[in-house]
Amino acid sequence: MENTKLPLSIWLQAAFLMVTDKRGISAKQLQRALAIKSYETAWSMLQKLRAAMVNPDRSKLTGRVEVDESYIGGPEKGKRGRGAEGKNLVVGAVEVRDWTSPKTGKVSTRAGRVRFRHIDNAIQPVLVDFALDTIEGGSKVVTDGFEAYHILPQFGYSHGVESTARGMKQDDVLRHYHRAVANLKTWIKGTFHGRIDGKHLQGYLNEFAFRFNRRQNLFAAFQTMLGIAGKVKGPTQATLYAGPGPFVQREARAGV
Repeated sequence: MENTKLPLSIWLQAAFLMVTDKRGISAKQLQRALAIKSYETAWSMLQKLRAAMVNPDRSKLTGRVEVDESYIGGPEKGKRGRGAEGKNLVVGAVEVRDWTSPKTGKVSTRAGRVRFRHIDNAIQPVLVDFALDTIEGGSKVVTDGFEAYHILPQFGYSHGVESTARGMKQDDVLRHYHRAVANLKTWIKGTFHGRIDGKHLQGYLNEFAFRFNRRQNLFAAFQTMLGIAGKVKGPTQATLYAGPGPFVQREARAGV
């Protein structure tokens, strides 16, 4: 919020609207709600606020974690499956937590925290980087049959596989991951009409994960966001419009 001509009260209202509504808010909606003069100003505000949705001190996912890749960003034509052309590829991880019904005492599982990353391709080094950056060592990482993940035990993870080839029903394969991704796609389609520029996609993924991980108390999430804002530096004017783009493979890690 440095070097801004807008009063602090407008920034706080924008942050509150963005965080406490599970649907989020588009730049056009924000412009109308706060009587902001230009669409570009409203859009840049939301981009800067998204920088305050990633806590640099956040802990990694733990326990049982489902990991897979999906295509995000609208109904673009192209072949289906890994390697689909002209689409935004995202890898995601979803914690699976035990949950006991307070009424019946029945134990089931629910999605815990999530992480998503926009990636350039689904090659093994990129997927291993994602796991190492987001999942605590010793956790059980559950994937489908994609062979790129079979190397994970070499990095201290337990690895499980769910697939129809092993007799599972399609709806039961990585069901917590796919449910989270379905919510992500519904949000993008409903709030942004499915139109998100790939170079800015990571910011939207961070926004979705921030609210999803705090979905039980969105008002407390507003306070959390203000705390993070004091730790991180927002994007510069140059990077604001350039966007981070997809994650590109770093220097290869040993063993990958």
